[in-house]
Amino acid sequence: MNKKVFSSLINSQFFISLLLICSVLLVAGCESGQKKTSLQRILERGYIKVGTLYGSNSYYIGAQGASGFEYELAKKYADYLGVKLEIVPNYSLQDIFTLLENGEVDFLAAGLVITPKRLERFRFSPSYDEISQKLVFKQGNIRPRKVTDLTGSIMVTANSSHAEKLAQLQLQYPGLKWQESNDYDSEELLLKVLNGELNYTVVDSNTLAINRRYYPEISIGFSLTQADKIAWMLPKADDDSLWTSLIEFFGEVHHDGTLLALNDKYYGHIEQFNYVDTRLFIEAIEKKLPQFQPLFEKYSQDVDWRLLAAISYQESHWNPRARSYTGVRGMMMLTLPTAKQMGIKSRLDAEQSIQGGAKYFKQMLERMPARIQEPDRTWFALAAYNIGFGHLNDARIITQQQGGDPDRWFDVKKRLPLLRQKKFYKHTKYGYARGDEPVRYVDNIRRYYHTLQTVVEKRFAKQTNFKETLLDNELTSKNTKTATVTN
Repeated sequence: MNKKVFSSLINSQFFISLLLICSVLLVAGCESGQKKTSLQRILERGYIKVGTLYGSNSYYIGAQGASGFEYELAKKYADYLGVKLEIVPNYSLQDIFTLLENGEVDFLAAGLVITPKRLERFRFSPSYDEISQKLVFKQGNIRPRKVTDLTGSIMVTANSSHAEKLAQLQLQYPGLKWQESNDYDSEELLLKVLNGELNYTVVDSNTLAINRRYYPEISIGFSLTQADKIAWMLPKADDDSLWTSLIEFFGEVHHDGTLLALNDKYYGHIEQFNYVDTRLFIEAIEKKLPQFQPLFEKYSQDVDWRLLAAISYQESHWNPRARSYTGVRGMMMLTLPTAKQMGIKSRLDAEQSIQGGAKYFKQMLERMPARIQEPDRTWFALAAYNIGFGHLNDARIITQQQGGDPDRWFDVKKRLPLLRQKKFYKHTKYGYARGDEPVRYVDNIRRYYHTLQTVVEKRFAKQTNFKETLLDNELTSKNTKTATVTN
């Protein structure tokens, strides 16, 4: 994601003027004794109903419960209103459009692009992000660089902005053909491309960035669009009260940094894609991790073992005898003083190294001020694991001096590289540090952790389905035998 996008999403003068106009309309409506506004009804009933799509960007149930960029942003809006959030997830674009038109949800939060066709049916909140549409193919096949290079099958989700864009392109390229599906979403179509069932599909850049972490063979042919604005969708015939409230909300989260921090949480660590590194990591998960997974699980305590494994991969690529030029050794690349402090006798023993690294990371977590919330607390602990608690605090102090939030990783990671500059580090307690290194360090671990979470969850799902199939077969076999004996 390009962070510069956010600075231009809401024009201040336009925002103030529009807010004044809408406020006047709202007050006039109330004074004239008209029926209750949509916002008044929401506030009185105490909850807001938000339609969304299942998916990595919008809404899914992870290890920590409900997650997703759109879900979290909608939750912040519910908190802003002081009401509960009732999320209504669905698998189909057409279905959530119908829910909105029938008044079964108050608005849609699903990463929806503002398009001319949709504007005919709906209205939108202020835009809070931009994406581009990418035509993708499987690596190893001939790369299409323009529309006229497309020679095989194309499928996109029905009623999507991708289908609308292809229809626009068809006016210029009459030979362009594609299929639209109500049964598959963008992520499922990516799998069809990987499996050779399709030659191409179109996917949003944010969805692609997430999925390439565990499907690195997905390659970009070319961009169909460059800067599509995404926003929440509202009923077109509704009154202005909810729309006005959303203008106020997005103005607030834009200017106080909430939107930037949320964007960083979901996309900040996946801006850069390295095919070789991702491919090697996935191979290591299959070949190396099974040997060490029991140790990560054993010593992780209340830390997710997959995070501990991600730290270890960043440190040593799961090599028990790894060594760096600075003298750190082993699976968790501990310094000799740290190893002694953690009670570790041999840094080259995989179990001891993992035990010591887990203990040391836990200490970093516990030293973080209680006011720092997750996931920032974990990212700060990772940075401290890499650069030391003292240098991290120096960067937090600089952040506060510059008007940033010292308890938010997004703000602090922008100041850590300043520890290389004399005009800054000469005023700090711990002096010079290579502050750019912990930024890369944390981003790498976040990528590995995200990939590992997804791979492990998919593997578990496959194993569960396999066991269920075996059980079904066993029950079927028993029932068949019983029927034969009875007859």
